[in-house]
Amino acid sequence: MRKRLKGKPHPDVYALRVECLQEFENRAQAGAIALYYADESRVSLTPCVPYAWQFKDEQVFMPCAKGEGLNCFALLSRNNHCLAQTTRAAITGAFIAEQLDRFSLSLTGLTVVVLDNAAVHHGKEVTLRKDVWQERGLFIVYLPTYSPHLNIVEILWRKLKYEWLRAEDYAEPDTLFYAVWQALRAVGHSLTIRFSPFQNCIN
Repeated sequence: MRKRLKGKPHPDVYALRVECLQEFENRAQAGAIALYYADESRVSLTPCVPYAWQFKDEQVFMPCAKGEGLNCFALLSRNNHCLAQTTRAAITGAFIAEQLDRFSLSLTGLTVVVLDNAAVHHGKEVTLRKDVWQERGLFIVYLPTYSPHLNIVEILWRKLKYEWLRAEDYAEPDTLFYAVWQALRAVGHSLTIRFSPFQNCIN
């Protein structure tokens, strides 16, 4: 019997779910289904600065303020089709269910949405709507536990926070929130992400 390390998915369960995801990816590439990954993140007035350059004796700083933030939820496909919604309120199961419900009403074919195992994705609001969504052609599947590297939306958040937002966007809440909304709306148009093939993501 394999021993599972803390913070790692069970290897057999992981392998099975990755195999299922690969099949979904293959079917999406063939045009048989639409495949989206979904997740949420928070952008706040505390800037994300991985590194910075400055001259000797020069002081470099970015203004920041705690407590001000915008919560974002996005559905994203590998062809950069992005559907995003933002809110200053906390993201709850009801909020997730509302976004998926609205999404399900726009479908024209069989669609799979991949979520991680956050508690908000398993809440009663989501669970109670699954049968209705399936009747509309929307099916929810879950990633293996502890597998954020399989969710392409994580790349979207990284691009947004570390590349697309500028220092001046953090001047005040309204400026930042507008910049976030504009960036998310531009995905698939003026902003694109070049995703690696799924097989490369699981090696």
